[in-house]
Parts: sequence; structure tokens; C-alpha cells
Amino acid sequence: MSIIHEESVRGGSMFRDINADDEDSQPTEIESMCMNCHEDGMTRLLLSKIPFFKEVIVSSFRCDHCHWSNTEIQSAGRIQDQGIRYTVKIRSKPDLDREVVRSDSAITKIPELDFEVPAYTQKGSLSTIEGLLDRAVVALQQDQGVRRAEFPDLALQIDEFVNKLQKLKHVEEEFTLIIEDPSGNSFVENPVAPQKDEAMTVTHFTRTVDQDAQLGLYPENQLEEEKTENNLEAMRGEVLKFKTNCPECNVPASTNMKLVQIPHFKEVIIMATNCDDCGHRTNEVKSGGATEALGTKITLHVTDASDMSRDLLKSETCGILIPELEFELGMAAVGGKFTTLEGLLTNIKDLIVSKNPFLCGDSSTSDRSEKLQQFGAKIDRIMAGEMDVHIILDDPAGNSYIQNVYAPDPDPELTIEKYTRTFEQNEDLGLNDMKTEGYAE
Repeated sequence: MSIIHEESVRGGSMFRDINADDEDSQPTEIESMCMNCHEDGMTRLLLSKIPFFKEVIVSSFRCDHCHWSNTEIQSAGRIQDQGIRYTVKIRSKPDLDREVVRSDSAITKIPELDFEVPAYTQKGSLSTIEGLLDRAVVALQQDQGVRRAEFPDLALQIDEFVNKLQKLKHVEEEFTLIIEDPSGNSFVENPVAPQKDEAMTVTHFTRTVDQDAQLGLYPENQLEEEKTENNLEAMRGEVLKFKTNCPECNVPASTNMKLVQIPHFKEVIIMATNCDDCGHRTNEVKSGGATEALGTKITLHVTDASDMSRDLLKSETCGILIPELEFELGMAAVGGKFTTLEGLLTNIKDLIVSKNPFLCGDSSTSDRSEKLQQFGAKIDRIMAGEMDVHIILDDPAGNSYIQNVYAPDPDPELTIEKYTRTFEQNEDLGLNDMKTEGYAE
């Protein structure tokens, strides 16, 4: 553990940005017992920082006696505010090459086979979809020799199911892979980024009480949140402060919270965190009111660089579309924000280009890098007023807003449409199961 100790003594971060060209990023080697032959093997630990996943611990074990090896990945960062669910349609063999980060708390499902790998039954892994299938096959084949002797019928059923799993790798028929992670720390690659992946659906969801308990999040936090909501009246006219941890370096920091009235719109809650240790700053916006009866679709025709200074509120439930770039960003991808149009476009560029984990290290390819760099250049042209585009905010909850610079008169470049939500949108917002009348019965 000397490398970790020396790094902390120098005052630098133990978690380094993952980079194949970083010669100083060397793993920590620990002699440990092989669980296969019980001889001494070697475990290597690498503390890295991957964009989108914060800090991770990559571990690799190898035994020179029996040649058994194992690799794992564990999240060293914070649990995300919402859980995440990836639903991927596997239609061809290249789909099996999608890279996947699967945390310990993730559930893996294949509905067509009624197959499920429960949470906490496998260690976290950095692999591909084909690798997940191989890992499932290996797990099912363990102890088959004993089962064939003691429970031959059960062993035969497992063999038949293993054959079905192995046939999936030939992709003779389309099948569905679902990865559901309450911690929000799993990820499935979008090979056509920044364009929308038609074969994959990403859904963010609110955890249940049981899922919070499994992750070590206790009801005391929920009670504090409910108490804060009941005291919104006391927040008007003052800035509230509460202690938290920096999302980047995890040292203690403070978050300021204020209830703000947006002209010609509604009240919102703005939360800003400033870390004195690493200098990281972040802000988040949540709606101060209820979910609207109708969804809202706001379309802004960008005709001039002056449009970049328009105030903009993007709620957590709002999606972003730029039809001219064939670009779509789902809800919760960049969180709730109260910023300007230029600030939002800068966040999109950072998310797609600057902080994309597949533009660095061994995951990078020249074609993908060139395509994403071209996308970043188009965003720069939009911010400079050199491209005629439409920015669309589609918010099923109706809690997003773009400033009307002609208010109270109509804005000729701004269109606001109200629409009835679909069943799927109500499901994502948790409204279908919400009972507001007679709930005590």
C-alpha cells in the first residue's frame, strides 16, 4: 500500500484520470491467496477517475500456479441521486461489442429467457455485452459435476439453459438486455454518440425505500428532505446552508439553497455548491411547485448570437433536441439547471466531447473522435450565431422555461406548446401509481 501512502503524503489525489499514456499511473500490487488453488497470487489495484463514473477501483488478480485470473471494478464515488435503467435491443453481432460498466448493485435481465442476475450476486465489472453473457455461463456451469451426480434432472435443465445463453451470442434472433442499477453507477456505451441510439432506452427512476436501505441510505435523510419541503415558506427571503460533500473530491463542503421567483413563470429552488478545497462549483435547479397538468414543448429559433444570453430553466425531467444536428439528450442527463442558452450548450459540449470516456485511452477510435470533434465545432458555431437552428426543450412535467425577451408581448422566435402526456411519460414521472384521493382507505 506504499504507493497510496506516498500519493496522499504529496497532497495529490489518489484517483488519477484514466489515461493509457500516463506512465506515473502504476497499480498497487498486493500478494494474496488464490481462491482456486489456495497458493499465493498477485492482486493489482488501480485507483482511477473515469468521466461519468467519478472514481473507480479497478482490481485484477492472477495466479501463476494455476493460471486463474479475475478482474473487478468498484465505484469509489458517491451514489447518484437517481437509479438508472438501460434497455438495449441486441439485433446484430456488433451490438455484443458495446462496452458496459456494471456495478455490484446492478440487476441484469434478459426477458426473452426469463433470466435475471440479481444485485450483489456478482462483483462489479468493466466488460462488453458478450462478456456479460460469458460470465453468466461460467457462473451457471459451476458445480455442474456435483449436480450431475446428485441432481441429474436439475443439471440437465441448467445445461439446456446454458445452451440458450450461448446461442444468444450468434444473434440469430433479436433479444433484449436490461441493466437496472439503483445506485446510478452503471453505464452502457452508445456507439453512435452524439446521435440518439435507436436500439437503447435510458430511464432514470426514483429508488424505493428497500433499494435505499440496500445501498445504505437510511430514512433519516428522507425525513430531513420532507421537513425541508414543509418549510418552503421559511425559505423565502433567506439563503439556507447545509453541509454536504464535494461531488469531485468528496471533502466536506457547503450547499446554499434559495427559493427564487422567475418572472412570468413560477418559483424554483436553486442549490449551489462551492468546494474551497478543489474549487469545484455546481448548481442544480428543482421545481418549487407541482407537476403541471400538461407537458410543455418549447421551441426557440436561434437567429442571432444575442439569443445566447436568454435565461433558461431546464428541469430534471426535460429533454433537449436540436433537429438540425440530429441530436437528442434525454431527461436528467445534465440535471436541472438555471442558466443561459450559451451555458446549456456549453454543458452539452462538455458532456458529449470533453468528458466522454470513449475519447480517451484504449476505448478511443479515430472515426469516433473525429465525429464528436465535428459535433463540438457545430456547437461552437451555434454559440457564435453562425448556424440557423432550433433548440427544443421537451418537458413532460411542464417545469422548464426559456426567457421571452419581448415580454409581455409575444416572442416571434419562441413557440410554446402544451400537450397531453403519454402513458409512458406518466410512468417515468411516477404519476400512474400516484393516488391523491382516498389514499387513507
